[in-house]
Amino acid sequence: MLKQALLITALVLALRLPFLNQAIQGDDLYYLYGAEHAQIEPLHPNHARYVFRGEMVDMRGNSHPPLNSWILGGLLAAAGDVKEVPFHLAYTLFSWIAAMSMLALARRFSQHPLLATALFCVVPAFVVNGNSLEADLPFLAFWMLAMARFVDAIDRDSKRALAGSIAASALAALAAYQAVFLTPVLALYVYQQRRRWWPGYVAALAAPVALGVYQIWERASSGAMPATVLAGYLRSYHFEALAQNARGAAALAVHLAWMVSPLILVTLVPRGSRKLWMIAGVAAVAAAIYDPNPLFWVSLGLGVWILAWCFEQGFLGWWILLFFGLGMMVFFAGSARYLLPVAAPLAILISNAARRGILIAGLALGLALSLGLAIVNYQFWGENRRFAETITNQAAGRRLWANADWGLRYYLEAGGALPLAKDSMIRAGDMVVTSEMGAAVRPNYPLAPFSEIEIRPRIPLRLYSLDGRSAYSVASRGLLPFEFSTALIDCVRAEIAVEPELSYFDPKDPRAAPQLLSGISTDGWTEQQATVLLKEPPDARRISVKFYLPFQAPARHVSLSANGRVLAESDLPKSDAIYSLSAPAPASGSSLAVTVTVDKTYKAPAPDERNLGVLVTGIGFQ
Repeated sequence: MLKQALLITALVLALRLPFLNQAIQGDDLYYLYGAEHAQIEPLHPNHARYVFRGEMVDMRGNSHPPLNSWILGGLLAAAGDVKEVPFHLAYTLFSWIAAMSMLALARRFSQHPLLATALFCVVPAFVVNGNSLEADLPFLAFWMLAMARFVDAIDRDSKRALAGSIAASALAALAAYQAVFLTPVLALYVYQQRRRWWPGYVAALAAPVALGVYQIWERASSGAMPATVLAGYLRSYHFEALAQNARGAAALAVHLAWMVSPLILVTLVPRGSRKLWMIAGVAAVAAAIYDPNPLFWVSLGLGVWILAWCFEQGFLGWWILLFFGLGMMVFFAGSARYLLPVAAPLAILISNAARRGILIAGLALGLALSLGLAIVNYQFWGENRRFAETITNQAAGRRLWANADWGLRYYLEAGGALPLAKDSMIRAGDMVVTSEMGAAVRPNYPLAPFSEIEIRPRIPLRLYSLDGRSAYSVASRGLLPFEFSTALIDCVRAEIAVEPELSYFDPKDPRAAPQLLSGISTDGWTEQQATVLLKEPPDARRISVKFYLPFQAPARHVSLSANGRVLAESDLPKSDAIYSLSAPAPASGSSLAVTVTVDKTYKAPAPDERNLGVLVTGIGFQ
């Protein structure tokens, strides 16, 4: 037993130590905001506020309770600053806890506990996402510890093990809301093993009870339940849309097929029942009709085969089915990391079903794939870090804006940048750094190129890319588990805001395009609100807008404003005519943001289907 533990410890360290200098990545940024706020308000790290998708949000609406921010807050207090190497070294502990808990479960359920645990450790999401500072690994560690201690408590009638399971379940709940999925899984195990053992059923409720206490405490101490704030954000961002949930469910099935090497799975499929073949075949055919990419339909077919196979596999199979079924209802993004809690039962089942030689070969191939993905991820975020550090040095006193999220934004803000929000006012001379993958805002000022990099690692694997269809992190662009590709992952550019050149904006003039800020197309049609930037001439006396109002347009009130102040407005009759609205030109110094607003729009007929206001022919100074 000690030898196995030492071997698994060595494997965990071999997977983590080469990546200790991993750059800040993904949602690390938001948890670090919570960690910083914990220095001010230790009991409420999730009361931090930050810009998300161009708007200020409340971290109480984050999809994870505060445990991870508390952990990072403690590290930040100890280190004095965010330091990649010691932070990632500390987070290696969670990988080790998860692996040791897996080894304990494998000794109970697997014929090959060492191989089963090794299969668990080389799951792509464990290798890749274990190098982040997000909540996934702390949650997985406490989920696995709760499962291992609970099984031990049932088998040995141990009150101490049961208390450990309750504590781990509560910590898992404070790391992620999906910890409530522990309740049906644990309750099922009690029912199957010791049907009338009531302490087990009570212990199975630890996660929802912990979350309930947290919600009540936040309501009493701050006036709002985090779950209520989260629900509001889900509605406002349409994260709960049915089509999005369906894509997320399909992506989860695809990821399930790659939690162990497909080499192992394809050797098991012929040994399954005819019913399993038929179910997997129908899923694969339907997937091929939807998307003929072999990586997609083969993965979906294998993922559906695993789910069907699980119905025949007792408790471990139902662990997977319960978590997957509940996850389908809430995991709208379909990320591979969401399925980490089912990696353990799947690895155990596979270790019992496949031949030892196939397990070893599959383990080697799975390790190679996972390390390849982790290296690409490491290089990608490392390039973001290098570019951000270079640009912050070159900004040389300029005001710097980060039109990006995730790791790039972290390093830009560390160098003094401000997050670009939808209402941010850029001035001439400011520098704006934009990530094509992570940009959330269209800058409201003409920009001139300064510096640019294309991030394209040489290893032909992609977790995500600009034109790709990988669902590794989110299923909005495609449903592949990852990509075999050398495609461009991201293009990051730094630009400098420059003074506008034109005093009169004609939407059909190509020279006017840099001064179009929002809400107007090149054919002149506006949305409900359209804004352009104009250079103020020294002899400007009036400013006006000329527009055409077709008979079918419902707009009856038009206003002209500059820098947020209404200059002129007018009510219009229902007629097919050209109108002009003008006002004395305000003194602005050098440039002016001019906005035309209408009270109503209408939808253009297909295939256009834009929301149209009025047809502008010109906006400018007289």
